[in-house]
Amino acid sequence: MTKRIKQLSILFFILVLPSLIYVFLANGVHRHESLPFIGEYSIVNGDTVQHTIADFSFTNQFGETITQDSLFGDIIIADFFFSTCGGICPEMSKQMMVVQENFRDINDIKILSHTVNPEFDNVDVLRDYAEQYGAMKGKWHFVTGDKEQLYKMGVNSYLIPTQEDVLAPGGFLHSEMFVLIDRQQHIRGFFDGTNSNQVRDLINAVKFLKSYKGTSE
Repeated sequence: MTKRIKQLSILFFILVLPSLIYVFLANGVHRHESLPFIGEYSIVNGDTVQHTIADFSFTNQFGETITQDSLFGDIIIADFFFSTCGGICPEMSKQMMVVQENFRDINDIKILSHTVNPEFDNVDVLRDYAEQYGAMKGKWHFVTGDKEQLYKMGVNSYLIPTQEDVLAPGGFLHSEMFVLIDRQQHIRGFFDGTNSNQVRDLINAVKFLKSYKGTSE
């Protein structure tokens, strides 16, 4: 009898438990008790330092200069797009509208959408594009600037691909990911901006970070 119980227990752990864990997580229970810090560590003066977003200076759809310092202390959701994109960008922007709506009255949560085609996406183009999606002034920044700096921000800071690519739709390669940045400029998650379920996960993750003020999220 004891041997039979052991066999059943082993079968439970092999066949049933993984499915229960999946259902448990898929329903969001305790999903955001903690969020990972993403990116390689570095050693600075003998101290271990977590990957952070590099300094930047871009111009938004109102001609305002947006820098790392001007957003420091805010929770940021970042992505990359271009205004003439006929592929994933429209859906990403629609999903970002959902994100904005959830946090429209919370001042320290910002959205930062970077163009990968700054030679076309000037301030006027970005303003028109932002208006299509109801971007709130001071909340959702569509930014342009030096092309090389924009691409370096994508690859080196946000850890997602951004580049010109003749084989990509529209001639530019960029990720569909929304990148979640905490108050100290650390990456805390990647969420598919074309997937409504993952966007819902992002919203929950932002709420989790919002509930903490220190560095121990």
